[in-house]
Amino acid sequence: MVNPSSAARRALPSVDHLLGLDAVAALIAEYGRPLVTKSLRALLDERRAALASPAAAPASFSEPEFIAKCVARLAEEMQPSLKPVFNLTGTVLHTNLGRAVMPQCAADAVMAAMTRPSNLEFDLGGGARGERDSHIERWLTRFTGAQASLVVNNNAAAVYLALNTLALKKEVLVSRGELVEIGGSFRIPDIMARAGVKLVEVGTTNRTHLKDYASAITPRTAAIMKVHTSNYAVQGFTATVAETELAALAHEHGLPFIVDLGSGTLVNLEDYGLPHEPTPRETLAQGADLVTFSGDKLLGGPQAGLIAGSKDTLARIRKNPMKRALRVDKMTLAALEAVLRLYANPQRLREELPTLRWLTRPLADIETQAKRVLPHVVSALGSFGQAQIVTCSSQIGSGALPVDTLPSAALVVSGGENSKRSFANQIETAFRALPAPVIGRIKDGAYQMDLRCLDDEAEFVAQLTQLKI
Repeated sequence: MVNPSSAARRALPSVDHLLGLDAVAALIAEYGRPLVTKSLRALLDERRAALASPAAAPASFSEPEFIAKCVARLAEEMQPSLKPVFNLTGTVLHTNLGRAVMPQCAADAVMAAMTRPSNLEFDLGGGARGERDSHIERWLTRFTGAQASLVVNNNAAAVYLALNTLALKKEVLVSRGELVEIGGSFRIPDIMARAGVKLVEVGTTNRTHLKDYASAITPRTAAIMKVHTSNYAVQGFTATVAETELAALAHEHGLPFIVDLGSGTLVNLEDYGLPHEPTPRETLAQGADLVTFSGDKLLGGPQAGLIAGSKDTLARIRKNPMKRALRVDKMTLAALEAVLRLYANPQRLREELPTLRWLTRPLADIETQAKRVLPHVVSALGSFGQAQIVTCSSQIGSGALPVDTLPSAALVVSGGENSKRSFANQIETAFRALPAPVIGRIKDGAYQMDLRCLDDEAEFVAQLTQLKI
């Protein structure tokens, strides 16, 4: 007797036969022959494996059904891995979600740089080779008060390049309380070691005095460095040394004074109702020879590390062979320049820059939006769960002002009391599976969506009909 499963396996069409079908020809035109062939072969292998099971009930082969599965598989495979999401986590500058969202002018500038040749390293005035940093240097020096500046691919690279240039095989003094670790297990001591610099810790975790720095200076000392503790706060019985005093001590001994601001902002945040964060201009005015900071955090631009300081110091750094290895491309420069131009008009900055707009968004505005959105979320949930508006606290994120929070409003989805955690996980998964994934957070056994950063309300509401729980 013929085994039905064996007969069904033998009856499966060949890959060559399937490739000759008109429907498959259309797929080849869209996706290319190699990818379509691979998909067809994989689907046939899966069907053979299923028919090989003793418990398998062989079904007749349906060509249209098989092609439909191939279409679905190809469409899924061609989906971009990097996709837009709704950041409703309550962290404005979320490292895992791309940090700063850039303004439209930056996107337009990137598009122009990508699709046409540009004067990336060409001096249009002189008709000769130019310097790519010149596109942003005039803006950075204007907003920081520095004599010169340059850009590399992130702030870790900026710190590395500065130390490797100014203190290779020598010692750099840093307060023990400033040896920070940030996301991804990145630690200041590690980057100093990789830069070929010997770290000399001074003071204690909570208290460091000027005499601690002074007593640690030796003929092998190459610089004094201060690291802004942007991702944590030491409180209580503490003492730190002012930048002006450290600058004076460094210069008395002929040493450069380097300050790593971490997040960095070009404006006084207090003017926008936010807590104060030191700016590069303030730091340089207090005597720093060099300041490093990020472009994709409080500044609101693309990932970049910015170095600003004295002309002579920057000239030395530019000559470092690692500068080329750490440089940014034309798209980053285009986006960064577009963002920096916005700072020329402080009166419109809040309106134009998404990061600043979200950080300063009034609570009343968020609550009003929550009332508009709530009925749509309730409708999408049906009888599966309940949703309500609650007050909450947003945070700035990415190591900026870690102890300061922003009053906000959230939609909280809750369910049965017996399995809070499993219910919250199920809801979180469902929202994350939407066409434009919604990223919230689980807190106190419920799923919470902080609306501070919800710009595209229409898209958010429209896709709720596709929520599958």
